Amino acid sequence: MPYYETAEYRSHMMSKIKSTGGKAETMLSKALWHSGVRYRRNYKKLPGKPDIAITKYKIAVFIDGEFWHGYDWENQKKKRIHTHREYWIPKIEGNMVRDRKQEKELKTMGWTVIRFWEKHEVLKDLDTCVENVIQNIK
Repeated sequence: MPYYETAEYRSHMMSKIKSTGGKAETMLSKALWHSGVRYRRNYKKLPGKPDIAITKYKIAVFIDGEFWHGYDWENQKKKRIHTHREYWIPKIEGNMVRDRKQEKELKTMGWTVIRFWEKHEVLKDLDTCVENVIQNIK
């Protein structure tokens, strides 16, 4: 078995994943800043602690990692988890339920919620993501 398939290695790698300040989050926030959009990052005063909160316009932006938030969950990811399924499937499905709940709370508070997929949207087409946020400001 290759070293990168061992439980110890995988556990070590998963422990290095942080919830804030990822590449996609940094890229989008810098692009918005250079476009003149001012915001707060990881705004703790709102449900879900949005990655980017444009408080002046009540816009909450979340950049969701495909694995953690269940991108194409029924068709792809759920079938690809082979180890510790009894842990990962409820964990990710719980994240998805929590995301919907927090989004509903924010909308009730009068906020516009924008969600982007980290790899499939922000890292592949940053300009479109920036455009989307700016259009919601106007």
